[in-house]
Amino acid sequence: MAVLKEGSRPPWVGLGAAVWVEIAAGNAYTFPLYSPSLKSILGFNQQQLTLLGVANDIGESVGILPGLACNKYPPWVVLLVGVCLSFLGYGVFWLAVSETVQSLPYWALWIALCIATNSSAWLGTAVLVTNMRNFPLSRGTVAGILKGYIGLSGAVLTEFYSMILNQSASSLLLALTLGIPTICLLMMYFVRPCNSASVENSTEDCHFLFIQAASLVLAGYLLTTTLLKDLLSLGDTISYIFIAVMVFLLLAPLAIPLKMTLFPHKKVRTPAEVIAFDTEINISAPLLNPSSSETQLGSFYEQEDMSEVDMLIAVGEGAVKKKRKPRRGEDFKITEAIVKADFWLLWFVYFLGVGSGVTVLNNLAQIGVSLGVNDVTVLLSLFSFFNFIGRLGAGVVSEHFVRSKTIPRTFWMAVTQLIMVLIFLLYASALNGTLYAATGLLGICYGVQFGIMIPTASELFGLKHFGIIFNFIQLGNPVGAILFSALLAGQVYDTEAAKQMGSSCIGPSCFRLTFLILSGLCGLGTLLAVILTVRIRPVYQMLYAGGSFRLPPGSGH
Repeated sequence: MAVLKEGSRPPWVGLGAAVWVEIAAGNAYTFPLYSPSLKSILGFNQQQLTLLGVANDIGESVGILPGLACNKYPPWVVLLVGVCLSFLGYGVFWLAVSETVQSLPYWALWIALCIATNSSAWLGTAVLVTNMRNFPLSRGTVAGILKGYIGLSGAVLTEFYSMILNQSASSLLLALTLGIPTICLLMMYFVRPCNSASVENSTEDCHFLFIQAASLVLAGYLLTTTLLKDLLSLGDTISYIFIAVMVFLLLAPLAIPLKMTLFPHKKVRTPAEVIAFDTEINISAPLLNPSSSETQLGSFYEQEDMSEVDMLIAVGEGAVKKKRKPRRGEDFKITEAIVKADFWLLWFVYFLGVGSGVTVLNNLAQIGVSLGVNDVTVLLSLFSFFNFIGRLGAGVVSEHFVRSKTIPRTFWMAVTQLIMVLIFLLYASALNGTLYAATGLLGICYGVQFGIMIPTASELFGLKHFGIIFNFIQLGNPVGAILFSALLAGQVYDTEAAKQMGSSCIGPSCFRLTFLILSGLCGLGTLLAVILTVRIRPVYQMLYAGGSFRLPPGSGH
């Protein structure tokens, strides 16, 4: 695939197209919408439904293969695989729920759901990796925007389900079967690799700010219309108007390339760009003295590991450079990354933060009922909205402080996991009026884990093999769900329910022990995040020296 020119419209067109692909990639969030029909139509019991929920989580989170594919194939190939998976997986589910095909075996449906939701990993990885490479100087911002939109996808699809499909499970599954391929095939051409900018541009900052503001407006709009739909009886005309406005807001990022087309302006070089241009010219003269930035990078690496100083060795009649292992900030292969302490520190910090958060998310309905809240719709809406705020805000806040103070992004993982310690203690106390506040705060902290892990992985281990590296770290999500949600919370809940001589549990004791353990785990996560932050501070002082991002000499970007 042809690489496009630097500074042209295609990177922004690709980012606008990625927003729609991320909405399609959030298809796994629709499981609670059609799962009741699996009971009523197919006759599944609660245990069978829970196992299907595990299949949903596994399919969504296992992205090792798409991570590998991103390094070998263009984005359209990775997107095409996701299209095929969603069509096949959801197609089988639609055939079963619509009763077009009778008596499909349970194991076939379990595998079909794994296949269907694995499309999320392929679609999300394709657009995330491509856009992170297209905007390598704004990694935190781009990650926050894209992860924010995938966080909103559940609300977007829920609004479509309730206002257009009249809450029909079979119609939803048919829409997923046909709609996801349609959206991705339409957007496939525009998601493409482009030459990345070598210096920062103030115009880009304004463009990112516009997209962030548009996503915030969309989030507020979805929360408002969802509540109105629940509280009021809205006619079809009003529902269609709500959907039309939602679609318009989803198109907002495309206003940037449209503006660039209608109002082109002659590019004026900034001092930084002049320096970058002169540096490119000097590359042709390798015997000249290195630039000041290269000197800074070299001194950093010498301090980090003097035993691996580059040296020239004679080979035959010439000289070649001795091959060395990559250093933090350069491009790592997955085999090189997994032997680094920083990699596993980041993995465990993410695992503890996301694993404890997903435990509450998976059991939010039971938590609400145990504390006297029978309708958990508002709780779910609160969690989704603030989860989006956390994902988007993580990119904005960490980007500001990493540039102004060279504070590593993982500092914010430490801060939010410390807050999660207090949140879980608040849950355990079961004080009146605290459930909604705790759920909203947890949504923010949970979202921050996603928004921080992704750019941190790219900064420490490079963008060349970023797809496989971040998907490997993302395995902390399903592992945490199995250990903390299925085993810990499920066992504690069943034990307390048995004490009450029933299958359901009522009262604070149902989850109190779980919350106390999760609080301790987040305390451990805070400690590990602090250790990681101290270890990688020199890397960020090198990458963001002078308040702007510098690509390391060993990076291919």
